[in-house]
Formats: sequence, structure tokens, C-alpha cells
Amino acid sequence: MAEATLPDLIIIFKIFKMKKILFGFLVGASMISQSCINDNEESVAVAPVDGASVSVSVGGATQPNQVWFDLSENKRVLTKRTDWDLAFYSGNAFKVILNSSIMMGAAKIPNAVNIDAVTAASVATLQTQVQVANFNPANEIYIDDVKGDFPSGYTAIGEVKALEADNGIYLVNMGKDIYQGAVAIGAVTYSGDSRGWMKVQITRTSDGYKVKYAEVGASTHKEISIVKNSNYNYNFVSLKNNKEVMIQPEKKKWDLCFTVFTNTIQGAGSYAYADFVNNNNVGNVGAYEVVVAAPVTGVDAYNNFKVSDIDQSKFIYNDHRVIGSNWRGTASGPEVYGDRFYIIKDSDGYYFKLRFTRLTKSGTDSEGQAGERGFPSFEYKPL
Repeated sequence: MAEATLPDLIIIFKIFKMKKILFGFLVGASMISQSCINDNEESVAVAPVDGASVSVSVGGATQPNQVWFDLSENKRVLTKRTDWDLAFYSGNAFKVILNSSIMMGAAKIPNAVNIDAVTAASVATLQTQVQVANFNPANEIYIDDVKGDFPSGYTAIGEVKALEADNGIYLVNMGKDIYQGAVAIGAVTYSGDSRGWMKVQITRTSDGYKVKYAEVGASTHKEISIVKNSNYNYNFVSLKNNKEVMIQPEKKKWDLCFTVFTNTIQGAGSYAYADFVNNNNVGNVGAYEVVVAAPVTGVDAYNNFKVSDIDQSKFIYNDHRVIGSNWRGTASGPEVYGDRFYIIKDSDGYYFKLRFTRLTKSGTDSEGQAGERGFPSFEYKPL
């Protein structure tokens, strides 16, 4: 190799000096960046919305709708409570849940091995027991885990076993239709006529479930197969309409559900609540409640709450009733509790603060009257 001349050495020295300066700059920038990250215990994803004031149509005093709301996109999907009966878990477990919003219940029929042999007479006594929302603590076994902590939580229809013969035949109370009469302003009536009874047997297939079902008095049955779809928490089926139906959005496309809900009261059994709000805990949405003590107002505390105030230890992921009915009262007339708001973390890691602003309709239009229940409002902002 040829020997370097003096001009060549000068050029090489200048290049080396420039690289050294550039390297020092990059190291410094990296340290500054790392310092900024370390100042926060957790880096926070920035939600793609600015927040909003939202009015939700649960449909009025009979509350016929379920509304699935996505905070990060300010979008909603509306379905009727009676559009579905059973939901089939799409994860690794084989679990089936009942439609809590219409007060469904289920019990295994003792000694039944042939669905077509089950008659109305053979389940008459069991029908008197499989009742829902009647304040009987003994009946809690006929509804699903009210925490919604699936797939691990208890389900009235037992986990579907791999061996077909191990899966029992169930008597299913199909719940209540949506009430069709008039309701006084400020009141709710969400329980209509009985939707009847069915006998149901569920087994596994290679990619999902097979359902045998019929009215209790029928001597033959129908069948429907469900293929698991991992983009969703559940596949939904309407036994009444003999088909699979779309209900929830994709599991990462909703955070809150506004609905009627069958909950339990300790020592008093199950009870159906209007104006209920569930969070999508199966889709890994967590939440916690912030209750403010006087003289600070809930509005001021909400407005001043910032990302550094988030307490990670308070997020609840194994119970979808964090908001529930806790945001409103009815004892002295419909009201929104002004001393509380909610912190929500969605499945993409976005944080939001949310407070409710109305429980009833604020004005009159084609959809409702002033003061009518079933038209809640809230505001939220990303953190």
C-alpha cells in the first residue's frame, strides 16, 4: 500500500475529528432522551383523539339497546339486547356465557343424556328454580360470574369438555323481552314478557363449538356450528333466530358497554340494573374510580387530574363492574354523582379520564323526552 502524504494525513485527521464530534452529539442526545423516559415510571402512549362530550342512546326508559363504545376512536356500535342469547369464548378455553342484559339463567338437567327425550314435564320442577333477578341468593348458581372475569370465572353452563359424552344438557331460561308499555318520566321498566325456555347441549369441534337446541316441549332439535374468531372476545348466537350474529366489535375496538345488567346484591341474590356500564376486561381494559372529598368538587378534580396522577396499583382488570351503576343514584330521583370520575386504560395502553354529566335526556327530540332515562352523557379526555 502506498505511503500517506502530509495532505492526506490532514484530511484523515479532520474526518476523524468530525466523527468524534458527531459521536459525542449522539451520545448526549441519547442520554437526554433516556433521562426524559426515566423521569416517568412508564412511558405513556398518546391516544389519537382529543376527547369528547358524548351522548349515548340506550333507547329510553325501556333501555332496549347495548352500546359498545371505543374511547380511542370516539366510535360506537349499537345492538338490541335481545339480538343474542349465548356468547362463545374465542380464546383457548371453551366457555359459554348467557345474555345477562335480558336476565337469562341456566341449569344442568339431572340424568339427561338425550336432548330429544327431555320433555316439559321432566323439567317442570327445575323451571321453578332457574329464576333470575328475584332476590333469592340460592339462584346465583344459575347466572354467570357477575365480575365477567372470563375465561376463568364461573359460568352457569359448565366449561365445554373435549369428550362429547361429558357435556350435559341444560335447561335455559331465555330471560325477558324488552318492555313494550309506557314508562313514567324518570323511571325505567326493562323487563317485559318471558322469552320462554330451551334445552341446550354444547360440544366441541376442531375449530369451535356445536350447539344442539330446541324448545323444551320439542321432540327434535336444531344444530348450529360456531368457528372461533380470535379477533373477537366471543362469537354470538341467537337461538331464537337460529343463527350466528355480530354483536361486540373486535376485542380491541371497544372499551365500554352501556347496558342493562344482572348483578348480585350480597345476601339478596341477583338483581337487574338499568344504566349499567361495563368495561371490556376480557379485552384487557382496566379501570378505577376516583372519589373526591369535599370541599374539592368532582369537576375540579377531574379537570386537574393529569397523567402523573395515575395510580397503576388501582387498575382493576378482573371485574368489569368498576363503573357499573356506581356513577348514578335514583333514591331521590335520577342523578349523577358529582364527587367521582373514572380512569381507564385501554388495550392499546392509552389512558383516559372520564366523568358522567347526565343520566336523563336533556331536551325533547324524536328519540326521547326531557328527563327520560336511557340517554346518559359523559365527557372524557386522553391522558
